[in-house]
Formats: sequence, C-alpha cells, structure tokens
Amino acid sequence: MTQPKKLFIKTYGCQMNVYDSERMAESLGGQGYVTTDRADDADMILLNTCHIREKAAEKVYSELGRLKPLKDARPDLKIGVAGCVAQAEGEEIMRRQPAVDLVVGPQSYHRLPEMEAKVQGGQSALDTDFPAEDKFDHLKGRPKAKRAPAAFLTVQEGCDKFCAFCVVPYTRGAEVSRPAEKVLDEARDLVERGVREVTLLGQNVNAYHGGMTLAGLIRALAKIDGLERIRYTTSHPNDMGDDLIAAHGEVPELMPYLHLPVQSGSDHILKRMNRSHTAESYLKLLERIREARPDIVLSGDFIVGFPEETEADFEATMELVRQVRYGYAYSFKYSTRPGTPAAERPLVDPAVADDRLQRLQGLITQHQQEIQQSMVGREVSVLVEKKGRLPGQMLGKSEYLHAVHIEDSTAQIGDIQRVRVTEAKTNSLAAVLV
Repeated sequence: MTQPKKLFIKTYGCQMNVYDSERMAESLGGQGYVTTDRADDADMILLNTCHIREKAAEKVYSELGRLKPLKDARPDLKIGVAGCVAQAEGEEIMRRQPAVDLVVGPQSYHRLPEMEAKVQGGQSALDTDFPAEDKFDHLKGRPKAKRAPAAFLTVQEGCDKFCAFCVVPYTRGAEVSRPAEKVLDEARDLVERGVREVTLLGQNVNAYHGGMTLAGLIRALAKIDGLERIRYTTSHPNDMGDDLIAAHGEVPELMPYLHLPVQSGSDHILKRMNRSHTAESYLKLLERIREARPDIVLSGDFIVGFPEETEADFEATMELVRQVRYGYAYSFKYSTRPGTPAAERPLVDPAVADDRLQRLQGLITQHQQEIQQSMVGREVSVLVEKKGRLPGQMLGKSEYLHAVHIEDSTAQIGDIQRVRVTEAKTNSLAAVLV
C-alpha cells in the first residue's frame, strides 16, 4: 500500500489564512497528502503568507532561508509559498530563493493539485491570477471528520475601499461574495461535524452581497438547528447598515461582540488614509449599535505614526479611545507597504511613533482590564473548546469572546455552560458552574 505523503503548512496572519490553509490541506488530500506538524518530516512545505504586518515579505524570505538546508538534504522535498506575499511578489520569490517549487496566490489555491503534479514532474509552478471561476466551486467537500466546536467560514474576499495604507485590494482583489446558499450548505456541513459556532470571515465582511445582505445571511444561519453562535469579522464602518445593526438586537445567535476598525480618531488622518468616515460619524454609529445591543463588547484597529500625523492628531485618537472604551483593540505602528498610496509619503520619526504606540496601548490595556474586572460576579455562557491544564478544568469562550477557565467542570467539549465569573486575570476570566 502506498505510503501517504506528508504536508506541513505554516500559516501567517489573519483568520482567513487559517481557513485557506484548511482548504489547501483538503485540496492536496486528494493527491495523497496527510498533514504533519513537523517541517522536517514533510514531503511538501507550504508557507501561507500574510502581507499586512511590517516587513512581511522579508520575513517570508528569512523563513525560506531557514528551510533551504532541508531542501539541500532532501532534494525531493517540495516547497511552496501561498497567500498574499505570494500574490505581491510572484516570480521574485523564485528568483530570490530557487529552493521554492511553487508560488500560488490566494485566489488560485484550488489549482494546487495541478500545480503539485507539475512540480512532481520536475517543473516549477506559478499562479497568481485572479481567475474568473469561483475557487470554492472547485474545492472538494470537506471530509466528514469531527471538527472543533468553533470554526471559521469565509463568505467574502477582497476589498474595494483602497485605504491608503492597505495592500488587500492588490493581493486579494476586488470584493467578491460567495452565494448565500453555498455558505449555508457549508455551515450545515460544519454543524453535522460538531461545530456550534461559526465566525464569518471577509476582508470587508459587512459589504457581503451574495444574494442577500450580511444581516440576511446571519438570520438564515440562525435558523440552522445546532448552530448556536454566530460572529463576523472584519467590518468597515461605512457598510454597517441598519439591518445589520438591528440584527445585533434581534438575533440571539449573533454574539454581543463587534470588531469595527476606525484606524484613527483624527479626521485629517482619516481623510489621508482614504477611510471615508469621520470620528464623529464613527462614534454616532457606535451609539446606534449600543442602543440595539447595550451589552456589546467592541473591538477596533489603530495605526499610529501614519504619515503627517501630528501630536494633535494622535491626541484625537486617544480621546476617541477614551470615549469608546474598547474591550479589545489591535494597534500598530505604521509601516510602508510598497505600491500603496501612502508608501511615498514621509514617515513620522520612529521614536515619536514608538512613544505614541506605547501610550495608546497603555490606555487600551487599562480599559480592557477594567471591562474584564467588571465581569466578576456576572453570569456568562461559555462554549467549551478544550481541556485545561488542571484536573476538571475546561477552557472556552464567552459570548463576549473572553477566554474563560471553568473550574471543576463536568462539561464535554462542544457543550455550552452557564457559569459565574469569579476572577479577572490578565487575558482571561476564571469561573465556576452556576
């Protein structure tokens, strides 16, 4: 009997890349591959890359340099680069690192089986097209294996917003939404295999238009027996429609957590970012969302040190954060992305940007800890996802996305338990059964 080939995938970046890596593994499963968690044990290594973070391409090249000795020792080992860095760099990857056998962009990974056959024949393979066909139509159905109780589900890709700092329109392409029925079919399949919570993914997910709005899709998903929880990420303020706001108050399965990036509190910087909203319009939008769901926990994204940002601009961001009080937030120092409109603009002094980032993160952390502390004594529902380190301890997520350690639990993975929070820790909550 032929021994299965082993596939190692290293995933960088966002949740959508996690989803994509799962589908790439399934696509290559038909070629006889099984996954392994050891690169030195693999017959093929895929790096599924992200272009969002600072020096993303250089980090990929560094990783390829570390993998080269494996290739030298085992010339039959195949190495591939997938994802957004693959899309951005293309042939340059193979030129700089000849150990790479294939390069595939995020819209073409359904062609991996054909590309794998090509490299097995001794040729290199490159595909960074934006094909007309829907890659999801060409992917084999997921095998009916048992799944973890929470899963990602891509419903939309690409972005038409062209924010001045962002490479997504160039690496993922224009906004494309999967047809609602196909999303619903995949969700039903996930539920059959043990999934109780799905997070709908998209670069601009609330611009979803697959035959209905995102709110309509959420309401349809909520009717699936066994699907208890729904989340979505990432959203743009300009696409937060009335029906989606209403859904937060009317659909019990839609969890009271919302990631809604603002990026800056300065109208001047927002305009230079091409964000097309103002700080005031964003705050008014949050007021409406909180009216619909008063207990909602908010999350956001911030870029500090964007070109031309003054201390007054930064203080406007700090003031917005003071008003909103985020339960979670992600903040980064601006770094140049080649090919984006902001790439040619003069940078803020790195020391100034570093100082601003530390001050912003300090304020965000303070609010996060205060919100977590406010949970002590409250009852929440936890989807149990895995066992803890201590006997009888189980770990899961609350409806507010807090990580929760349940002590002395008799729950099984996949159960939803009602608990009372007893302690707020640095990045999690402790709780006991009610």
